[in-house]
Amino acid sequence: MIVLTGAAGFIGSYVARKLNSYGITDLVLVDDFTQENKIANFAAIDALARVDRTMLFETLRSLEYQGKIDAFIHLGARTDTTEQNTQIFDELNVQYSQKVWQYCAENNVALIYASSAATYGDGSKGYDDHTLPAELQPLNPYGRSKNDFDRWALEQTETPPYWLGLKFFNVYGPNEYHKGRMASVVFHAFNQIRETGKMRLFRSHKEGYKDGEQKRDFIFVDDIAEYIWFAYKCQPQAGLLNMGTGEARSFLDLVHAVFKAMDREPQIEFIDTPEDIRDSYQYFTEAETAKLKATEYNRPFHSLEEGVEKYVKQYLIEGKHY
Repeated sequence: MIVLTGAAGFIGSYVARKLNSYGITDLVLVDDFTQENKIANFAAIDALARVDRTMLFETLRSLEYQGKIDAFIHLGARTDTTEQNTQIFDELNVQYSQKVWQYCAENNVALIYASSAATYGDGSKGYDDHTLPAELQPLNPYGRSKNDFDRWALEQTETPPYWLGLKFFNVYGPNEYHKGRMASVVFHAFNQIRETGKMRLFRSHKEGYKDGEQKRDFIFVDDIAEYIWFAYKCQPQAGLLNMGTGEARSFLDLVHAVFKAMDREPQIEFIDTPEDIRDSYQYFTEAETAKLKATEYNRPFHSLEEGVEKYVKQYLIEGKHY
């Protein structure tokens, strides 16, 4: 039996459906399932139960679950990078995750959880998952909360029998319709192009970067889900692990891929980066993937062009979910 948090969200719902595709249906889905704009994400998931996140630990104490859970996939989190209320992140991203960890440690349950590339801050110390969290300086409360938990996890003497913290880079793909401003650039590009025929990108406010040449390590959500399935089965080396392609690509590359997938000629305009995110805006991210390669995972990741084409043609054009 697998407990999966964040099951109504973008990555969590995709992972649940991926597990279903491999015949795994003994799932306990955890989230706030009352939000109407997320219903389509989880409606088709085959699972044993849905549990409100506030009732999770009370539910797990029942005889129905004792001794039957072999893995916890913890993807539930507050992910708004513009939110400044640290109390929200402390409660949802740190304290809740600590409870998950403690449950797994006490009950001999393997744990795979979502960390974030936001822990690396401005990238001045690189994007190497060998770097200790204590050395990193995230740029916003979201990134700090993820780094705080990573740091706490590494300090623990009582641990789950196996644990893996995956540092997600810029994930895009199906089931992010509900995310609004926090949805991927692919999602926003598709909708802007469909509505206006053009795409607006942030102008560069940093010397050395031309407009649109800001770069990210973009990773298709299917690659995330496939790796989690691999980690669940094979339990590669425990610890923190970057989950990115290892190749930074520009926003111009991404937008050109979206235009091509939509069979349209590129029309791109540049606007100022909003002031509320300008100081914490990352101009470059690229996962160091030596540890990832050492796990001997041999399934190739989608290129940016491959992932964008699948996302646009198989999902966005018809508004489909995975």
